[in-house]
Amino acid sequence: MAVSFKSALMPLAMAVALSFSAVGTASADALTENFDNGIPLGWTVVNNSNPLGFTTWSAGDTDIISAYEGDAGSFVSANFNSVDSQGTLSNWLILPTSSYRNGDTLSFFTRTDRATGYADTLEVRFSTAGGSDVGSTADSVGTFDTLLLSINPTQADYGYPTFWTQYSVSLSGLTGETSGAFALRYVLTDAGINGNNGNYIGIDSLDITSTPLAAVPEMETYLMMAAGLGLIGWMRKRKSRAVQA
Repeated sequence: MAVSFKSALMPLAMAVALSFSAVGTASADALTENFDNGIPLGWTVVNNSNPLGFTTWSAGDTDIISAYEGDAGSFVSANFNSVDSQGTLSNWLILPTSSYRNGDTLSFFTRTDRATGYADTLEVRFSTAGGSDVGSTADSVGTFDTLLLSINPTQADYGYPTFWTQYSVSLSGLTGETSGAFALRYVLTDAGINGNNGNYIGIDSLDITSTPLAAVPEMETYLMMAAGLGLIGWMRKRKSRAVQA
């Protein structure tokens, strides 16, 4: 007499597989922002320019450029009037604090106005502390001391893209899941209406792509696997005895 144990093992195997897959699907906070309503709720603007100007990060100006995608004004921008007269421009756009892991990627599109000969520079920075501490001076960066990207760092004339161009950065070196924040910093020296640098930059179609966690079995999974192996051994032994009989 033969004894069948396939039907008893299939639900167990399926349960173990589901336990593994459930653990492996967790991911860090993802984000897609098209700036349809200007500066998003929860984002922080800090203008540390010296001397302080009369403009800051705001909804895009369609008289200068149009958005990369969507409605013409669905982007955000900053310009040389962030600093008054002539000085050091340091205007921050800080994303909300979120959970990040190695491999998480920030991407966005940016451009300046048509070529004018006035340089623009944009930095992408990261803080492992999160929040919005960028210090209080034009040269300070606060807790945002990790520089991930600098577009036109030498302030070269015509060095900033005049057509929408995508840039991306990926996080590395984190010791584990980290509560941190990204920031975009419009930064220039000798900027302003009487300076030699500074024009206009736009940001559009910003995405944060998260990296799935590797599957790490929980204790319940190990116990279920042990029980399954025990059940397989017991039923094979039972089948063997039934065949001998």
